Amino acid sequence: MTEPAFQDYYPEDTAHCYGCGRLNPQGYHFKSYWAEDSDDSVCWFTPYPQHTAIPGYVYGGLLASLIDCHSTGTAAAAAYRLEGRPMDSQPALRYVTASLQVDFLKPTPLGPALEVRGRAVEIKGRKVVVETWIQVEGEITVRGRAVCVQMPETMRSGGD
Repeated sequence: MTEPAFQDYYPEDTAHCYGCGRLNPQGYHFKSYWAEDSDDSVCWFTPYPQHTAIPGYVYGGLLASLIDCHSTGTAAAAAYRLEGRPMDSQPALRYVTASLQVDFLKPTPLGPALEVRGRAVEIKGRKVVVETWIQVEGEITVRGRAVCVQMPETMRSGGD
């Protein structure tokens, strides 16, 4: 993708997440975008060999992290879209996870790229509900649902 990812717009004081923070040198650096073929959001990630649960399969914690980070990014992008403003406009909209449900439908093979898709299914006030799924070569292996809420100001810059 040539356009910036949703996470590239996060303000510096909120861009340190281990999963998607661009400022975390040890993080995964998940990147989410609007899909070209639908109103879905999309992220691609290829797990490394150290992300093994048992030989040949991806560790469930990584899969849950993908669902979590992609959902909060989708929540922010959907909120900006609803307000009709660009993601670099102020005030910044940053979301955190209030509730996360992850259903592992079948083992996710290690090796191929994972395609993560999400869709905001409810936007109400400071809350966005996002349904997210992970597919490998077109087959859905994980489904998730996240309730994302606008991050409280007390969480910015360590609560200052």
